[in-house]
Amino acid sequence: MRKPALTKFAIAAAPVFSLGFRAFFLAGAGFAVLAVAIWALWLYGRLPGAQPIGGMLAWHRHEMPFGFAMAIIAGFLLTAVPNWTGRPGLSGWPLIGLVLVWLLARLAWLLPINPTLLIALQLPFLPLLAWCLGRDLVGAVKRDNYPILLMITLLAGCQMMTLWGIATDDTALQRHCVLAALWLVAAMMSMIGGRVIPFFIQRGLNRPAVTPASPLPTKVLLMGGLLAALSFTVGLNDTPKRWLALLYLVLGAVHLLRLWRWHDRGIWRVPLLWSLYLAYAWLVVATLAMALWHAGWMPQQSLATHALAVGGIGGLILAMIARGSLGHTGRLLQPSKAVVLGFVLMVFAGLCRVLLVPFSGAGLGLSALLWCTAFGLFLTRYTGILLKPRV
Repeated sequence: MRKPALTKFAIAAAPVFSLGFRAFFLAGAGFAVLAVAIWALWLYGRLPGAQPIGGMLAWHRHEMPFGFAMAIIAGFLLTAVPNWTGRPGLSGWPLIGLVLVWLLARLAWLLPINPTLLIALQLPFLPLLAWCLGRDLVGAVKRDNYPILLMITLLAGCQMMTLWGIATDDTALQRHCVLAALWLVAAMMSMIGGRVIPFFIQRGLNRPAVTPASPLPTKVLLMGGLLAALSFTVGLNDTPKRWLALLYLVLGAVHLLRLWRWHDRGIWRVPLLWSLYLAYAWLVVATLAMALWHAGWMPQQSLATHALAVGGIGGLILAMIARGSLGHTGRLLQPSKAVVLGFVLMVFAGLCRVLLVPFSGAGLGLSALLWCTAFGLFLTRYTGILLKPRV
């Protein structure tokens, strides 16, 4: 007997489209593997053929923050905002539509189109995401969360200027705006991490509830992240400036203070906790490395950039989606050994990119391999979980 064909109603009602984290965590993790693998193969001359508009470097610069990172952030926020506001989350066909907008933007690089059409296909995602989130946050008058809307709006502006730089072959504009976006993502993740990481530690170790931490560190990191992004946008980070080292030194000190306050010896027994803790520690490494570069004590700014991108943002994303997927689907907060191995590999991916690359060209390939394996392990263990109903 033939099975009935899937109707459009059955597709919209599928568990994967019941809440934002399911579809976007899967899409973001899958793209993390594909995008880094393509980039590494091209770097080592194993991927001949036509290049996308602007070249492979422009594609890589754009797609890691605006394709990969924003997919995961979208999945997180589309799930968290309903919890904060008590309103229903985006689901069904509206969620499918938003996923398709994101997917079309990724596929647009493969199409034989002109730069104007490429820009037109890239730009709608972030404004649509901001509208979906803002409708609920403003409607519920959640003023404490309004900075999230500001950050997404600024990221949309960075994306528009990056794409303009690609269309006009302005590599300096591309670089400035992509790096500004990277530090905006870091600021957003430090803001979100400041909320959830201490909560996860308290719950994961059954510690007594503590009084809420002072909002000052979060405000300092948010303002510092905005200033860092602005400094990149206007080109202040093109050459070392000793006075600018102070900004990154303050950011690194506040991140380090957070780690000291959060530390509990028990976290080293719980993979879902130490993975978050170590990933957040990369924010300290990245900010202090920028301070050292501006002080003239470190030769390559790119080492700080990739400490932030690979170790910090990549590590935090992997740890967050592993923990969040289990919690939101009603599973026990116990990742498989394969996923724990992925956490370890992500730490080494960051170490290879920062410590090995200055001495060996093999460092790039090894870092990419470890990154792809880590996210691949996530996909092998979590695809079924994210496609199935909540337990």
